[in-house]
Amino acid sequence: MQEERPAGTPVLRRMNRAAVLDAVRRRAPEPVRLAELTRLTELTRPTVAQAVEDLLAGGWLRQHAPRPGGGRATVGRPATRFSLNGRAAPVLGLDVGPHTVTAGIADLAGERLAVIRRAVSRRDARHLLEAVDEATGAALATAGVAAGQIRAVTAATPGIVEVTTGRVLFAPSVPGWSEIDLAGRLRARFSCAVTVENDANLAALAAAHQRTGAGTLLAVQWGERLGAGVVIDGRLHRGAGQAGEIGFIRPNAHLPDARLPDARLPDAAGDGRGPLERAIGAEAIVDLARRRAAEHPESGLARATDAAAVFAAAAGGDPIAAEVVDRVAAVFAEAVAPVVLVLSPHAIVIGGGIARAGSVLLEAIARHLEDLTLTPPSVELSELAEGTVLTGAIQMALDEVWRDTLTVC
Repeated sequence: MQEERPAGTPVLRRMNRAAVLDAVRRRAPEPVRLAELTRLTELTRPTVAQAVEDLLAGGWLRQHAPRPGGGRATVGRPATRFSLNGRAAPVLGLDVGPHTVTAGIADLAGERLAVIRRAVSRRDARHLLEAVDEATGAALATAGVAAGQIRAVTAATPGIVEVTTGRVLFAPSVPGWSEIDLAGRLRARFSCAVTVENDANLAALAAAHQRTGAGTLLAVQWGERLGAGVVIDGRLHRGAGQAGEIGFIRPNAHLPDARLPDARLPDAAGDGRGPLERAIGAEAIVDLARRRAAEHPESGLARATDAAAVFAAAAGGDPIAAEVVDRVAAVFAEAVAPVVLVLSPHAIVIGGGIARAGSVLLEAIARHLEDLTLTPPSVELSELAEGTVLTGAIQMALDEVWRDTLTVC
């Protein structure tokens, strides 16, 4: 049991409030009784009761009436229950992509109050900022939250982000985006901490949050572009700043019929995409499927208009589609095998649009990794699919709020 000190000391009262609030957070969304908080915090009941009163007065907790027939009342106090007042510190998460901007507002308990998506009319910085403003304003209105009430903002963006400043250094998918001070614009609108982070890194944090226990995770965002985040024992690994940029790995030339020799050259197409992105991004998968369909018009690939249709045809038994999927898996596995050998991750989790591929892709990747690595990791699809980035942005914003709250409450 923690050593009990005079409850009136301001510093100690703050420490006790933080301990109680953290215990309530860990039980959220279920309300808890004083007896449970006493057990969870290892503080005395009078100390817990004082901390609860302070937190109720500060607006951090809500009080619930005793549950009928549940909980035994003690002398002078019924079995009242307490839970987080989520609206005490709402947060904003943004998933800023070249085609779509998604804004999500969550309360302190992580409950979504609003999720708004806006299409980007044209792929340039000005139109992307317009979509950010529209989605953010609509999310605030839907949640009934004023900008001044937001306690933390995390924005996910494509490209390479400078950690110390939040500046986007390189974002080839959005012309002019690296010239925009997104963090500065958001700070001007919200009087709170603002973080701008690479989208794949936030997807990795979200994927890690869904798993239990420590370990090393390689989370891949795979769609039109490819990126990854590395999480080690719950913490994002940044390296010198660009950890996870797997889209710039050069595929080996000997892979069977990859038929993309220019993809091995950096920016050969002038669009800023990395070699691996041009080899097995969503567009490349469709392109390869169309070429194979031209050679085999009897195949279901002749009707494939996107990568999802290619994977569906393979799952349905189309042998040509299965061949395409196997080749894509071979390129991916051979590209990331050195990463696996160096990091020895417990799992590779795939999110983004390709996460809809299903088991047909996972099985092919796992089979190729078996031949290329010493201890093959499990290969999984993200349970969050294309909502992974927003989830990670909200989680990072909540983490920021809790770090601050537990020191000043």
